[in-house]
Amino acid sequence: MHSTDMARRRFLGIGAAVGGAVLLGATSGGGTAVAAEPGRRRTGYPDVLNLPNGFHPAGIGIGPAPYAYFGSLLGGAVYRACLLTGEGKVINPGLGEGYYAVGLQVDQRQRVFVAGGWGRLITVMDGITGKVIETYEVGNADTFVDHVVLTPHAAWFTDSFNGQLFALPLGPRGALPARDEVVTLRLGGEWIQGPSDGLTATGIAATPDGSALVVVNIHAHGGSLFRVHTATGAARRIDLGGVTLPTTNGILVHGRTLYAPRMNDLAVLRLDPTGHNARLARTVTDPRFETPCAAAVHGNRLYLPNSRFPQPPEPELPYNAVALSLPL
Repeated sequence: MHSTDMARRRFLGIGAAVGGAVLLGATSGGGTAVAAEPGRRRTGYPDVLNLPNGFHPAGIGIGPAPYAYFGSLLGGAVYRACLLTGEGKVINPGLGEGYYAVGLQVDQRQRVFVAGGWGRLITVMDGITGKVIETYEVGNADTFVDHVVLTPHAAWFTDSFNGQLFALPLGPRGALPARDEVVTLRLGGEWIQGPSDGLTATGIAATPDGSALVVVNIHAHGGSLFRVHTATGAARRIDLGGVTLPTTNGILVHGRTLYAPRMNDLAVLRLDPTGHNARLARTVTDPRFETPCAAAVHGNRLYLPNSRFPQPPEPELPYNAVALSLPL
C-alpha cells in the first residue's frame, strides 16, 4: 500500500525522470519546427489563463461552454476558468493531501470526469456547482488513474502502472453506470508494459473515426502510441514514421489532427481515420511553454496547461495555461 508521502515522492520522482527524458530525444522524428503565434485576441479571450499558485495541473477539459477545467496534483481540487475573461475559481476543493485530480474531460451536460491518480478514484462532478455526482473506486493498490477520453458510449481512463483501462459505460442520455458496472479492460496484443516503478500508459484519445482508442505508451519504443480495440484490449503499435513521444502525457485528437505536448514543444501529427498510422506535420515551440502536459480546443484556440515538471511544486509557485491560434 502507498502512504501519502510515498505516493507523492513516487509521482514527483517520475515527473523529474520524464522531464530529463526530453534530453534523450523528445524532438526526434521529421517535420518542421515552427514558432507558435499566441492566440489572436478577440474581445476578451486572454492568451494566458492564470491558475492558483501551487495548483500544479496535469490535465485540462473544455466542454461546449467557454470554460476550462483543471485538476490539481496536490489535493485533487478542480479549478474552472472563464475563457472570455481569464477569471476563475476553485469549484471543488478536492479531498486533501494524498489525493489527485489528473486528466479531465467535460461532456455536453457540463459534467466533469476526473481521473484521480493514486486515489484510485474516478469522480464525476457538476461543472457548474462542483458538486460530486458519483465516484468510482477502481483498480488495486498500485493503480494510478491518469487520463480520460469521452466517447459516445463510455468514458475511458488509463491506469499508468497496470496495463489496463477502465470504462464507465454511458446509458441513454448519458446515464452513469452503477459502481459495479465499471469495466476493466486488460491491454494485450503488442502492448509493452514498463517496470513497476515507472509510468507506461498516460494519455488517451479516440481515433478520428471512433473505431478504437489511441493510448500513449511512454515506455515502449522511446515513447509511442498504440491503437486499442475497445472490445478485446488488443493493442497495435501506431506507425509514427520515427517520431517518439517520451514525455507526452495528455493528448488530443481533433478531427484528424493529434496534438501531443512534450517537454517544451508540441508535436502535431496527422492521423489516418482508423488510427493505424500518423505522420508528424510540424513541431510547435513557444517561449511560454513550461512542460505543457495536455491540450483542449475551444473554437479556433488550443489551450495547454503548463505542469512545470520537473520543478518540484511549492505553495507559491505560479501555474498557468496558454492559448495558441488554430490552425497552427
